[in-house]
Amino acid sequence: MNGFDILAPAILTVITASTPLLFAATGELVTEKSGVLNLGLEGMMLVGAVIAFATASVTGSASLAIVAAAAAGAGMALLFAFLTLTLMANQVATGLALTIFGVGLSALIGADFVGYALKPLPQLDIPGLSQAPIIGPIVFGQDFLVYLSFAALIGVSWFLKRLRGGLILKAVGESHDSAHALGYSVIRIRYLATLFGGAMSGLAGAYLSLSYTPLWTEGMTAGRGWIALALVVFATWRPGRVLLGAYMFGGITILQLHAQGMGIEISSQFMAMLPYLATILVLVLISRDKTKIRLNAPACIGRMFRPAK
Repeated sequence: MNGFDILAPAILTVITASTPLLFAATGELVTEKSGVLNLGLEGMMLVGAVIAFATASVTGSASLAIVAAAAAGAGMALLFAFLTLTLMANQVATGLALTIFGVGLSALIGADFVGYALKPLPQLDIPGLSQAPIIGPIVFGQDFLVYLSFAALIGVSWFLKRLRGGLILKAVGESHDSAHALGYSVIRIRYLATLFGGAMSGLAGAYLSLSYTPLWTEGMTAGRGWIALALVVFATWRPGRVLLGAYMFGGITILQLHAQGMGIEISSQFMAMLPYLATILVLVLISRDKTKIRLNAPACIGRMFRPAK
């Protein structure tokens, strides 16, 4: 087996491990840019995963399952938005409660689907291109959700940098009082940003249960929602760095598999905890540069806003 035979499968596994992180982190980036801190990614991902799997199992339609997962994630986000933006509940506490609620709800819905398996999402197959060495299976051999994750990140980057709506969104996150004084509906904009973040988390869950491991098990997100939250901070709220961070953490996630395959004698428990250890180390290193955080973090993140009557 030559180096090419090893490189392509390694890159493919990194891509599959990184895709749910890319979905969830992209959605949370938009949410936080509006000034809302939603810590419920783990719960929204789990609900998206179980709804996608249940829909695909019952209807046999992967397309409908993907749409249902996005709607389920958005529904969870809508609950969060109502509690925090309308009823003015604490965002941190509500986000944690949303995660706990999502864990329980997904376990309840998925109880009848444990032990079943689905065919993974079909991969794109372009004759002549998909069979090309290395680049073929990497670029032309992915499923729809992988391409959608890239498209979503590119779209968000373009939206934030080039469109008037993106500038308004960032203005709301930087100073909601000033945005309100200029006539913008702060609450409506934050609702929309939060719903988008929820839909993206739902898609992240759908990828896990329809493609990454096409079956349902309780807690199958395995902390990926928390890693996605850390990715947004790691990226200093910049879309390009979200992509870099997602693939870095995805690489660390699959490192344990390749290490075991090469016969390296390291405890499997230690290898399994590497992604979470890396998350902690990255956050510690980033938190030391408080100036950079203040310059890049939305100034109003997590702060409540009540429109003047």
